[in-house]
Amino acid sequence: MTATDGRAGGMPPGGRAGAATAASRDDLGDRVLTLPNALSVLRLLGVPVFLWLLLGPHADGWAIVVLAVAGFTDWADGKLARALGQSSRLGALLDPAADRLYIIATLVAFVLRDVVPLWVVGVLVGREVVLGGTLLALHRAGWPPLQVHYLGKAATFLLLYAFPLLLLADGENPVAAVARPIANALTVWGGVLYLLAGVLYVVQAVGLIRGARFAGGAS
Repeated sequence: MTATDGRAGGMPPGGRAGAATAASRDDLGDRVLTLPNALSVLRLLGVPVFLWLLLGPHADGWAIVVLAVAGFTDWADGKLARALGQSSRLGALLDPAADRLYIIATLVAFVLRDVVPLWVVGVLVGREVVLGGTLLALHRAGWPPLQVHYLGKAATFLLLYAFPLLLLADGENPVAAVARPIANALTVWGGVLYLLAGVLYVVQAVGLIRGARFAGGAS
């Protein structure tokens, strides 16, 4: 069996362990009009609104509300997909895309407003650039995007809680003094887990690509 045959049949090339994560995305349905997908689209539509609230009228309170709704829908769409049996390939792509857009949009807005230093944004956006290259390499090797790692979900959870606290901490009032250490702690832990999840994603992708090349050379 060639590497291409293995991918078409849902099997890892050369029988390599760990490729089930990639193949499992192929087992998802092709449905588009589902409640979880609608929630993911709603979350995506909130990104430009969130940016405008932060950079336009500086309506931080409403921006926090949008971010809170995004965090709730991020939790709800996964729960509903499993409970209703509506997991889909589109949903598996929309969910992490929305998470990343919120994180990048927030970081860009925070830099423009001097809430966080530029190097923090450089590190986290650099992670996204590396993952983008990894996705292209996976596609060229015939693999679909990998499932989101639980560390990535945990990192997103921490960062989405850290961001509104960073807004609250941007001041010289008693609320800012209380929010600042909590916001900084969540940002550090979320950022570390976010980078670690990216490293694990790249490691897993490299294993799949090398396995495909090994199987192709041995066939």
